Amino acid sequence: KVDYDVCSNYGNWLYSAGVGNDPRDNRKFNMIKQGLDYDGNGDYVRLWVPELQGIKGADIHTPWALSSAALSQAGVTLGETYPWPVVTAPEWSRHISQRPGGSPHPRGRRGPAQAPVQHKDRGIDFYFSRKKDA
Repeated sequence: KVDYDVCSNYGNWLYSAGVGNDPRDNRKFNMIKQGLDYDGNGDYVRLWVPELQGIKGADIHTPWALSSAALSQAGVTLGETYPWPVVTAPEWSRHISQRPGGSPHPRGRRGPAQAPVQHKDRGIDFYFSRKKDA
């Protein structure tokens, strides 16, 4: 059985491209976060991107952030066997260092330069209001 909803699929593609309808200002789809959330070990990427099969775990979501030794061990040469990223959004940086199990970033970075602001105690009005006080 194939689950296919034309409107939902087109809407999700538009949203992912950053041109979808969203009531929140300046909202962007974060591919690195989604990869870590829904494919934490990188199995899906490994299945469909055979060039990256040698990269272990969640590092597969950000091969450009790996050291040259790790890339060499995985048999990946950026710009030759796998392309450099076309875009690296600033929003991705806070997720690049997040690895399952808490292992540090391959280049020794301990975490994001600035901790993300948490809004766990805020009601839904915070997310839909124009005022964005942290």
